[in-house]
Amino acid sequence: MTNIYDLEERTTIFSERLIDFYKKCPRNIITIPLIDQGLRAGTSIGANYMEANGASSKKDFKNKIFICKKEGKETMYWLRLTARVIDEENLKEECRFLWKETHELTLIFSKIASKTK
Repeated sequence: MTNIYDLEERTTIFSERLIDFYKKCPRNIITIPLIDQGLRAGTSIGANYMEANGASSKKDFKNKIFICKKEGKETMYWLRLTARVIDEENLKEECRFLWKETHELTLIFSKIASKTK
């Protein structure tokens, strides 16, 4: 079980799950762009969080956290569209789980950004 308060670990596990999910998705003219965009946005959440933890200033930290939030919102968008076009119910359920996790992460990053002065 992941410690939900260890955001470095949580965002890394999220990225790994996202990669595993997209590897299982069918590839066609509709899904390829969704997979590409969703994977880029989703994996950048953790990467930007890692950068935030190494920030050179509070302003830099807040900017990286804001990017985490922004990329989270974008990931939610791509996951919603992906769920719409895949037919397999197990994949749809996995996509819903990832959307929910992205939503939670986005709320966390929104709170961090609003509390950072």
